[in-house]
Amino acid sequence: MSGAGGAVRSARLHPRRLRGAAAPPPLPVRLHYLLYGLQVQTDRALPGLRAEPGAGPPDVRMWIGAHPPGCAPSAVSEPWYVANRSSPEGEPALAVFRGGGWFRLRYADGTEFTVDQAGTRVGCTWRPESTLEDTSTYLLGPVCGLVLRLRGLSALHASAVSAGDSAFLLCGPAGAGKSTTAAAFAARGRPVLCDDVAVLDVDGDGVKVRPAYPHLRLWPDSVRNLFGPAADLPALTPNWEKRYLDLGARGESFHPRPLPVRAVYLIAPREEAGAPRLQPVPAADAVLALVANTYLGWLPDMAAHGRDLARYAALVRQAAVKLVVPHADPARLPDLCELIEADFTARAGGAT
Repeated sequence: MSGAGGAVRSARLHPRRLRGAAAPPPLPVRLHYLLYGLQVQTDRALPGLRAEPGAGPPDVRMWIGAHPPGCAPSAVSEPWYVANRSSPEGEPALAVFRGGGWFRLRYADGTEFTVDQAGTRVGCTWRPESTLEDTSTYLLGPVCGLVLRLRGLSALHASAVSAGDSAFLLCGPAGAGKSTTAAAFAARGRPVLCDDVAVLDVDGDGVKVRPAYPHLRLWPDSVRNLFGPAADLPALTPNWEKRYLDLGARGESFHPRPLPVRAVYLIAPREEAGAPRLQPVPAADAVLALVANTYLGWLPDMAAHGRDLARYAALVRQAAVKLVVPHADPARLPDLCELIEADFTARAGGAT
């Protein structure tokens, strides 16, 4: 994600159309989801996700359409971060405040989130012209990213793809083609663990990537390039052009368990000549590239930055890091997939 909200924020500043229906009241039930390895409890169904039976006390509780009890958003007023990008009306794309043990995120379209400093309670509200689907794009991305960061975890701007008993990451900023390339691998029978937010676990067994949720977000031109000129997928939200690819409906296209990371492919800008190709990356440069692709790396949290650096160094010791240069012609995407598969298989000794 570049800046304070990535592709979600950029597209949402200029909505195509708005739906004026007010948000419905919360469901009188408790729903449970597994997101980024966390047990999450909500009071309303999250669009595009399948609720699961609860497995013990939740790690995170979410109030959808309200803020957690005891939190007054207006009192969370100490500025912590303000994006340098603004809406046409001059509102910052994102402003983050803190105070009283809480963080408050205010987006230019009026959507607001509150998150406690332990990353265990989340609330959200939105204006009548927005929708729950719109709000979920923030919730599953930067808001969950903040929760993970507050809980001491590190995450990269990356998609993760399963290959046998391990995984590789497709890493790069917004617009690099991570989701499109991950969808191409899913079409080739390789399950996907996550899209855009790759959460890393580091323990005695090395560095693993956690699964996120079973769908991908694709622009319409990517859908047509992948599935044919007449192909279409459901809109992710009523106010945004991105489409929703349900991995859960496509057999074994989603991998639900953590996997060790054996390779990281840094996606470079597309080129015409000599592409697609792979280039080795020296270890020191690889660590710096991962730092540059930290999810929510723009937040002013020096302790988190120190944790990230140590974990990326461990990842570079464990995994091969290579620069991948895609071809400018989308029709050459299968060539890129074959190149990555061959490289990964060679590193894994053929066990993919």
